[in-house]
Formats: sequence, C-alpha cells, structure tokens
Amino acid sequence: MAAVCRTKSEIEKLDRACRAVRIVLGELAERVSPGVRTAELDAHARNRAEEMGGRPAFLNYMGYPASVCVSVNEEVVHGIPGDRVLSSGDMVSLDFGILLDGYYGDSAITCLVGEAAEEDVRLSEVTRECLERAIQEVRPGKHISDIGEAVERCAQAAGYGVVREFVGHGIGTRLHEEPQVPNFRASGRSPAIREGMVLAIEPMITAGRPECRVLSDGWTAVTDDGSKAAHWELVAVATSDGPMVLGEV
Repeated sequence: MAAVCRTKSEIEKLDRACRAVRIVLGELAERVSPGVRTAELDAHARNRAEEMGGRPAFLNYMGYPASVCVSVNEEVVHGIPGDRVLSSGDMVSLDFGILLDGYYGDSAITCLVGEAAEEDVRLSEVTRECLERAIQEVRPGKHISDIGEAVERCAQAAGYGVVREFVGHGIGTRLHEEPQVPNFRASGRSPAIREGMVLAIEPMITAGRPECRVLSDGWTAVTDDGSKAAHWELVAVATSDGPMVLGEV
C-alpha cells in the first residue's frame, strides 16, 4: 500500500493526538522512580488516555495486553508492564500511543531510574541524537533510506548497535502505515519522501551487539547479549519548509 500524504486538517488532528501522547509520557517520566511497579505506569497511561477522550492505541492491538510498553534494561521494545518493581540504575523505555478523534499519536522516551550510570546516560543521549538527526531528513525530495542512514551513522560513530528487527512507520488513521522506516540504510530502492508524509521515527540503540530476540510472552524483545537498550520516538511531517515535529508541548 502506498504512503499517504496528509492534508492540513489531518495534520492538525495528528498533532493533537501526538500532543496528548507526549503529555502522558511526561507524566509517566515523573512517576518513574525506585519502588514503582510497571503496572502502575500502565494504569496511569490508560486512565489518562480515556480522560483525554481517546483510547490507548496499543491495548489489544494484535493481542498486546497493555496500554504502554515498558521496556527495562536489556528489553528493547514491547515490554509488558506487570509486577516488576523498578530499581535505581534501571533504564526504562516507555512507548505509548493514543487514538484520538480518528487519528493516532505515537512516541517513546527513555528514562533513567535513580542513580544512573554514566554509560547509560550516554546511551540515552546518543539515541535521542540519532532521532534528532533522522528527523532532519524528513523533507520532500529526500528518501526513506536517508533517515536510516542518519541513525546508523550517529549510533555507529558512538560505538553502539542499531536494532534491525524493529522499525519506524507511517502513521495516520492507522497506527502502522506505509512506509516502513528502518534505522539503517536498507539495500534496494527506497521510497521518496513527499510533502505531507507523516512518519513515526524510532531508533532503538543498544550498548552492545544489535541482535535481539523475542521472549516466550510473544512480545518482549531483548538484546541477545544482555546489553542495555534505549528507545526514542517522535512523529514528524515533511513540509515545504522542512520537517515539523508533531505534538510539541
């Protein structure tokens, strides 16, 4: 299916959905602390989505059993919240989405719990830098491969691994739309970026090797070598004036 180029009114609706997501993520970040159960974060996200007049985008999506993905330490993405208690030194990635007035918002942040190790701070900062550099490629006339190349160059220059199994995506009236947005320069022909394309860009970067596997729960992806991983995500639209990040608060 071809990528959709959104109208101005659609982008405004997407902006509202993304703003709601980023507000909730900010609230979750304030709640991340030693002694907090990951299920508490999930409950807050679900309640806030409903208070805002929307619904959690991930809940029951393809069978996912929670409202927010809470991935701790070696967990790369899709961690299922539950009885796990956060401890000082943990690295926690929070991925949250909402369906609001027919349009989806989706973003992710990485939080450091309590006393953070310098190497963990650096991993999160570099991952966010990867995201920022990738967003600068969201311009008409560029290609999807330019986004992945920007992520890959930034991460590898810092000595980190780039997860290849999970990628970014288009977003709009469906949570995942075309095109897929790899965090590496994929081989073969790459789609051109056109004005009005809305892309969720989400580098997942590891402190060690990039390979990962999915646990027996069918969702939680972890690094093969047990190294920590960070995950940052924002939604950007390609405009004639350059990239515009949605949901600024």
